[in-house]
Amino acid sequence: MANNFDLIVIGGGSGGVRAARVAAGLGAKVCIVEEYRLGGTCVIRGCVPKKLFTYASGFSSTFDVAKSFGWSVEASFDWPTLLANKDKEIERLEGIYGSLLSASGVETRADRATITGPNSVLLHNSQEILTAEKILIATGGKPFVPNIPGIEHTITSNEAFDLKSLPKSIMIVGGGYIAVEFASIFNGLGVDVTLAYRGALILRGFDMHVREGLTEEMSHKGIKVCLATQPTAIEKTEKGLCVVCSDNMKVDIDQVMYATGRTPNVEGLGLESIGVEPGRHGEIPVDEFCRTSCPSVFAVGDVNGRAALTPVAIREGAAFAQTQFGNNPTTVDLSIIPTAVFSDPEIGILGLTEAEASTEFKEINIYIARFKPMTHAFVQTDTRMLFKLITDAKTDKVLGVHIMGHAAGEMIQMVGIAVGMGATKADFDRTIAVHPVAAEELVTLKEPTYKIINGERI
Repeated sequence: MANNFDLIVIGGGSGGVRAARVAAGLGAKVCIVEEYRLGGTCVIRGCVPKKLFTYASGFSSTFDVAKSFGWSVEASFDWPTLLANKDKEIERLEGIYGSLLSASGVETRADRATITGPNSVLLHNSQEILTAEKILIATGGKPFVPNIPGIEHTITSNEAFDLKSLPKSIMIVGGGYIAVEFASIFNGLGVDVTLAYRGALILRGFDMHVREGLTEEMSHKGIKVCLATQPTAIEKTEKGLCVVCSDNMKVDIDQVMYATGRTPNVEGLGLESIGVEPGRHGEIPVDEFCRTSCPSVFAVGDVNGRAALTPVAIREGAAFAQTQFGNNPTTVDLSIIPTAVFSDPEIGILGLTEAEASTEFKEINIYIARFKPMTHAFVQTDTRMLFKLITDAKTDKVLGVHIMGHAAGEMIQMVGIAVGMGATKADFDRTIAVHPVAAEELVTLKEPTYKIINGERI
């Protein structure tokens, strides 16, 4: 049958494409179904355009510092140029995804798919029924927005990449990755930014020093960080929007962007037809091999709720294909995940926070270095870089690394290799420093800044 496959992949994002290509390379007959654009959130309206926008926004502060090094810079910013170049790059990447799938022998369908049984899928546009031995769900996530009066006047990260004009002012609601990244992006592009977050401090789940440090840095750059508050209503006015917040604060603003988290994209998938019950956050529960409660159906990436990061989705997709079609049972170790937040300044994190380590271990050593970056040597500024190392006092093993400053994401990737191999503080100490670079702080931290014993700071 023309519509019978070994594997049907629903979702053409990073995880789905990797799974399809690897499975096809292992001899499977594969069909991938994507209703929007190949590349998924990461390529089309996530990681890639966000990083391009981050680069664009970073030039403004670079120009300011350049003056202290003798440069005379006159610069202006053109939003339409950024949008046009961003669209061109995304179109190029989307084409590459399609070419890679085609070269791998994967059949691609531009359609919406609904699972109709353990081995069957309905395509909505063509009304075709596809069948397969195995079905892989890789539909990712979507922005969450609350149901409050006036929510229809707001945007999410999906729309932020395609605004017809750059607003003069914006309120970003949220305190996680996406919220702080877009706050930095718009601030760097000259927009008056207010960040409203319902919690006591931004970046919940991150180390306290990083959370406090980024809040200070954002405030230094002119971002108004409003904590313990959130919008309760948004009203359309002649001049823009009026946001009414839970602490009775009222803000007149041009644009409101919600970045209050993402939810698994499972609506209309047909999970009920195979007896799969989503978890409490809408995620599809899976085992270590990404298998759902239906033996022939699997789920990788953000939709399974394990770790909403593109590199994790890619690893899970490859591991699924190796396990199911390569006779090579493969799992993904999620215990050590280096990750970055592309705020200004950038953040790179790995392993346990101080709070987590002090709960899990009897005695830990904390090493901290704060200093003015060399790029700002000639200017008066409150900007500081932060390096924090957490070790187990008993074994000397490195438990966590937290960096805030320029190129933190690049640094934490390399640190991840060492920590993943079980590096100790002594291993760091034996490494000869590269001078002068900021990262040398990682190998020159000698005495603990303080210790935590049985949960108490000493």
